[in-house]
Amino acid sequence: MGKVLCIPIIVCALLFPTISWGAEAPLQIAGIQLGANIDQYKSILQMDTSLPVRHMEYLSEVEIKPPFAGYRSGYLFYGNCEKPGRIVKLKLKYEREDKEFFDDLLNQFKRKFGEPDQYRGDAFRAFLAWKWSFVDKDKNRISLILQHNSSDVEEYTMGNSVKLTVTSFVEQEARCFEQKNPETKQARSGKTQKKPGEQMDYRRFIPE
Repeated sequence: MGKVLCIPIIVCALLFPTISWGAEAPLQIAGIQLGANIDQYKSILQMDTSLPVRHMEYLSEVEIKPPFAGYRSGYLFYGNCEKPGRIVKLKLKYEREDKEFFDDLLNQFKRKFGEPDQYRGDAFRAFLAWKWSFVDKDKNRISLILQHNSSDVEEYTMGNSVKLTVTSFVEQEARCFEQKNPETKQARSGKTQKKPGEQMDYRRFIPE
């Protein structure tokens, strides 16, 4: 009997190697709970900085007031459509920017959540990013990313930072927005192609 029961367990491990299932999925950090309403945290937020996210108007982002113990800065993202004010994502930059601190954090993350599911950094290891994926007891998908950047690439935040996202919530907000604004979805899905007989002036696309 024991051998028979082992088979489905092994099959599940092979089919779902990159998702951690269970109620242990992280839903809060630094005392801020994903899924809660933004009104609960207005005392620590700079509400005058709240703006819709560019090309993701179904979300807004707002800065966390400094100082925020152990963190240099932070952003909170909340929904504008399906559940207005619901917190769907957190992005926090740690106060310490050194690689040694990142390595210590990575070890702590591994101890708590296991090995990362995916490496999201660059091949030269100037930008390091490790991702964990979870599914909570309500079957919501959650993404956790720990990253360190020592390069001067503008797209990445220097130092150490963490991102925690309920991906399912973000998708719910996106679907709600598209249903209420179908023209937006059509505009984004439209593809620009070369017209018959059109001559491309590539000088417009090359720096001088």
